[in-house]
Amino acid sequence: MPKQKTHRASAKRFKRTGSGGLKRFRAYTSHRFHGK
Repeated sequence: MPKQKTHRASAKRFKRTGSGGLKRFRAYTSHRFHGK
């Protein structure tokens, strides 16, 4: 997975799992940051 340039605010909403995946805390973050 390529590195994404994200705002720190979005980084706080996502938690990195051990497998490198992303855990979503809120549903709408996936919509808002989908294009980044």
